[in-house]
Formats: sequence, C-alpha cells, structure tokens
Amino acid sequence: MISSNDFRTGVTIELDGSVWRVVEFLHVKPGKGSAFVRTKLKNVQNGNVVEKTFRAGETVPQANLEKLTMQYTYKDGDQFVFMDMNTFEETRLNKPQIGDRVKYLNEGMEVNVITWGEQVLEVELPNSVVLEVIETDPGVKGDTATGGTKPATVSTGAQVMVPLFISIGERIKIDTRNDSYLGRD
Repeated sequence: MISSNDFRTGVTIELDGSVWRVVEFLHVKPGKGSAFVRTKLKNVQNGNVVEKTFRAGETVPQANLEKLTMQYTYKDGDQFVFMDMNTFEETRLNKPQIGDRVKYLNEGMEVNVITWGEQVLEVELPNSVVLEVIETDPGVKGDTATGGTKPATVSTGAQVMVPLFISIGERIKIDTRNDSYLGRD
C-alpha cells in the first residue's frame, strides 16, 4: 500500500484491476476543508490518461512490477523472441505488446521487459541505438551540418530525419525516445 501523500512521477499503482502510472501530481491544501492530491494517471496497459483526486493520506495498492533484462534474439513469424539473460528462458511477444518501439529492435539488443504478474506491460529500449543507413537520397558536395534534413531508412526499417551529408552505409546514432538523429557512430 502507498499513501497518496507519497505519490511521485513514475510511481505505479493498482486501481480497478489495472496498473496506472502517476504522470503528474499536485498536493492541494485549500484554506477551507481537507487537503487532497490531484493526479494525472496513465494506464500502462492501454495508454489511457485520466485525472483522479485522492484524499490526503488515502492509501492505494502499489503495483509490484518486475523488470527483467532480456536480449532480443530473432523474429519468428509475427512473434519476437527474447531470452532472459539470467535463466536463458525464451519469451515470445507480439507486436502489440512491444508497441511502436519494434522499429528499433536489432538482433542481440538488450532490453528491459516490465511485467505485472504474468502479463508483459512494456518493453524498454536503450535511450539510443546505432543502426546502419540502408536507403536515403545521395548527399551533394557542399551539404553541411547546418543545412536541412532528409529522410533515411535504417537497417531495422525505421525512418529517421538525418542531415543532408549522411549517405548509405553510414552508421548513425538515434534517440529511441523521440526518433531523432544524434550523430554518426
């Protein structure tokens, strides 16, 4: 159990049979009446966001999430196969379980798989990945780093906006949180 006074951004709680993550919180102590905590909660399973108010000191069950370090090994049909780095057991996940992060999965990549009970909630990728550019418009002599950008497709199939001087075959570093180009590797 966790008190509403202990809410912080990122804390996970159980409400109505689902796992919710605290996105925002505000402790309010009005001049008249009792204090309360106004929160914005995001459902970890489906992404819905709701605003909910709790009385100050009200307790709610805290969600016990488990974070497992796994290595992406290969794709088998529609399923992605991950290996637990401690027990060497394989886990198969579908594209909806991984979400849009699937576009950066590269064989041999280590990820964190977050579970609640037996249910996989999300897959956390590293903040940045290094991938090879397999398709882009050719660079032209005189293109500089301060110029514009162009679309490039990397080895996993993701499309990223890169500077004009990047060419096919180069390895680039990409921020997986906002799909932005970070630099050459």
